[in-house]
Amino acid sequence: MNAKNSALLVEDDDSMRTVLSLDLKRLGLEVTAVSGGREAISAMRARGFDLVVTDLLMEKVDGFQVLENARRQLPEAQVIVITGHGSIDSAVRAMKSGAFDYITKPVEPEVLGIAVGKAMERKRLLGEIEHLRAQVRGKFSFESIIYASPAFDRVLELVRKVAATHASVLIEGESGVGKELIARAIHTSSPRRNHPFVAINCGALPEGLLESELFGHARGSFTCAVANKRGLFEEAHDGTLFLDEIGEMAPALQVKLLRALQQGEVRRVGENRNIKVNARIIAASNRDLKAAVDKGSFRDDLYYRLKVFPIVIPPLRDRREDILPLAENFLKRAREKHGGKALRFSPPAAQALIRYRWAGNVRELEHAVERAVILCSGDVVQLEDLPPEVRADELREAPAQTLEAIEKQHILRVLDACGGAASKAAKSLGISRDVLLKKLNKFKLKTGALER
Repeated sequence: MNAKNSALLVEDDDSMRTVLSLDLKRLGLEVTAVSGGREAISAMRARGFDLVVTDLLMEKVDGFQVLENARRQLPEAQVIVITGHGSIDSAVRAMKSGAFDYITKPVEPEVLGIAVGKAMERKRLLGEIEHLRAQVRGKFSFESIIYASPAFDRVLELVRKVAATHASVLIEGESGVGKELIARAIHTSSPRRNHPFVAINCGALPEGLLESELFGHARGSFTCAVANKRGLFEEAHDGTLFLDEIGEMAPALQVKLLRALQQGEVRRVGENRNIKVNARIIAASNRDLKAAVDKGSFRDDLYYRLKVFPIVIPPLRDRREDILPLAENFLKRAREKHGGKALRFSPPAAQALIRYRWAGNVRELEHAVERAVILCSGDVVQLEDLPPEVRADELREAPAQTLEAIEKQHILRVLDACGGAASKAAKSLGISRDVLLKKLNKFKLKTGALER
């Protein structure tokens, strides 16, 4: 037992309070003992507790009121209630109201120890879960998204506005532009962030298996259905269900999905009862869904049900300001993953990255940088370290530009991406600020507006 764990003991019987206080202290807890509910509520207002142990039947302010206040004032504290043998119904009521456990009188020290141990273990696990959730929120927060282009800034402005709502969102864009990243950013910034984010690629499974995944199935409903299974709608209850590549869904399944969205309930395969669900839907497609509607391959009623709030992510070739910031981030991650020495891109390599069209968008860029880090033998990624298709255009263009001109253009792009901040640009370039200023003087570029 962690000696730092604190307990509030609420018991109106003096002798019982003394015995329980000693038992809790022997378990390693710091104990505050009070004689009634009113004193307990005052104590909870004054400080925090990890555990509340309270009698249920007390005059004036009873244990239920203590429990209610603990849930409100100390949401992370675990509550154990104490009741007589004739009050089991009251104990059950307390459990339904949020108590962790109950103990009947007379309280045996061993029973108390087991209950307290389980309560503190639950509190520890909940703390770890919240810590992991915080890490996930940080990873997919707006602040963690790398970009420098006005086009992507406009995308994030839409994301910020819709995240605070419960509206359905339709994200459209080419493969690899980061649709799931945006979906997760919406979820982690929404009121549902403490509930599950469940994702499925609708184009990766055959129709029958996709139906089972989405809605669940009953035991024996088909071959290999050896047990009842909850569907992803149920798994995402109170959270977010991300339906990636929704345009690949078969027409028959589109009907069932529409019914689930309209009625807020699903029916497992092989069952005849409906199950209420409350999941926010974020759908994504790399196809033009409106064109699919016009062709008759996608239902128009489902399309408009999903397209409550549309977000279109431009391809990477249309936001070239994002290429180098993203590449530098991938460079750092690949270096950490593979133990490489590469610290920056040479001007020709950087120019090649900027010129290339990136049909596979951000995903292709990440893979290209990872490959370059593996091939790179020094601390600078050279043009020859990049994939052949990426450096091909640059090699064809090379005679038209000097190395000095390429370096100048690269420095200007990095400065622009960094908002003119010399220190930040120098860091991105892998050089000191003084070296950067010397290069700017060499290229006869004015430095007065650098730190604007």
